[in-house]
Amino acid sequence: MKKIAIIGGGIIGLTATNYLDTDKFDITIFDDGLGQATKASAGIISPWLSKRRNKKWYQLAKDGAKFYQKLIEDFQLDETIYKKSGTLIIRPQKNLDDLFELAKERLVDAPEMGEIDLLNPNQTKEQLPLLKEMPSLKLSGGGRLDGLKYLEKMSQLASSKGIQIVNEKVSIEEIDGKLYILTKDKREEFDYLILTVGPHLKDILSNLGYKTDIRPQKGQLLSFETNLKESNDWPVVVLDGEADLIPFSEGNILIGATHENDGGWDLTPTENAYNFLTEYAKGFLDESKSDELLSSPFDFRVGTRAYTSDFAPFFAPLEDNEKIVAASGLGSSGLTTGPYMGYLIADYFNNGNWDTEKYQKPISNYIKKKNVD
Repeated sequence: MKKIAIIGGGIIGLTATNYLDTDKFDITIFDDGLGQATKASAGIISPWLSKRRNKKWYQLAKDGAKFYQKLIEDFQLDETIYKKSGTLIIRPQKNLDDLFELAKERLVDAPEMGEIDLLNPNQTKEQLPLLKEMPSLKLSGGGRLDGLKYLEKMSQLASSKGIQIVNEKVSIEEIDGKLYILTKDKREEFDYLILTVGPHLKDILSNLGYKTDIRPQKGQLLSFETNLKESNDWPVVVLDGEADLIPFSEGNILIGATHENDGGWDLTPTENAYNFLTEYAKGFLDESKSDELLSSPFDFRVGTRAYTSDFAPFFAPLEDNEKIVAASGLGSSGLTTGPYMGYLIADYFNNGNWDTEKYQKPISNYIKKKNVD
C-alpha cells in the first residue's frame, strides 16, 4: 500500500483526506494549526456575480459552489456547518439593476444560483430585520459555511477511518528521489506528498529548492453571540464594500473580514480591526438593532490567507515531480473553491484523473526551481 502524507489540515487538505481511497493508500495528515485560514473563517458561498475578469477563477468558483451539494450528501453536513441560506447583495439601485441582468445571463450555466429577485427596501428588511431599509438583490441558492465546524467534522471523519492526524510542524526533504517528512522525533518516508499549507508553502518548498509565488494576508472576523435566535433563518449579506454580514444559528452573527497585507503572520486581534468592522457595519444596520448586535459578547477569529501575485489559486502536481501535489493561493474565496480542489486532488490519486486547465494557469507560473528564471 502506498503512503501519502498531507501537510496542512485546512479546507483543501482535510477534504482531500476524506476523499482518498483508504484501500489504496496509507494516509497521514500533518498540521500544527497555527494561523490556519479555514479555522478562523466563516463565509458566503455565492460566487456567481463576481466581477473578477479571470475566467478560469470564475469557472473554478462556479463549479466549487455547485460541488457543495455532493459534499453535503457525501459527509452529511448539517445546517450548523453549511446552510443554503440565500444571499442578499446590497448596492445602489442602478448597480443592482446591472447585477440583475448579469445574474440572468449567468443563471444559464449556473442553475444552482436559484431564484433571482430584486427586492425593494421594505422587502430587504423583511428578509433580515437587522438591516436598514434599502434595495437588494437576492439569490436563493447562496449559502454559508462555518470553517471551524467544517474542519472539526472532517477531522472526526478522518479519525473514524483510521487516518492518522499528527498535530505537529514538519519539514520535508528529498534524497535520491525519495521523499521524507521530518518531525521532532523521526524521519519517515512517503511515496506521495500533498502540500496544502497556505502561505507556508513558500518555506516548505524552499527546502526542496523551489521558489513559490505566495504571500500571507491577515484576516479578522468578529463573531457576536446575540439573543437574536431567529438568525438561523436569515440570509447572508454581501455588503457594498469590504465586509459581509453572516448570520448563523442561535444568534451567532459574524461581521468581516479584514484584508491586511502588512499583518500577514500576526495573529493578534486588533482594536483597529474591531473599529473598522463595527463602524463599517453601522452604515447598513438599522439603528434600533445596531446597539443590540454590537453590544453583545464577541470573539475575534484571526487567520492568515494565501495570495499569489495574480490573485489566482493553483493546485497541481509539480511539473518536475508528480509525486508532489501543491495547492495554495485561495485568498478570500477559499471556502468556495477549497473543498472542490481537495476532491479533485483526491481523484487524481484515486483514479489518475487530471483535467484542470479550465481552472488555472500551469503551476510553473507559481512554483519554479530556484535556478530557473
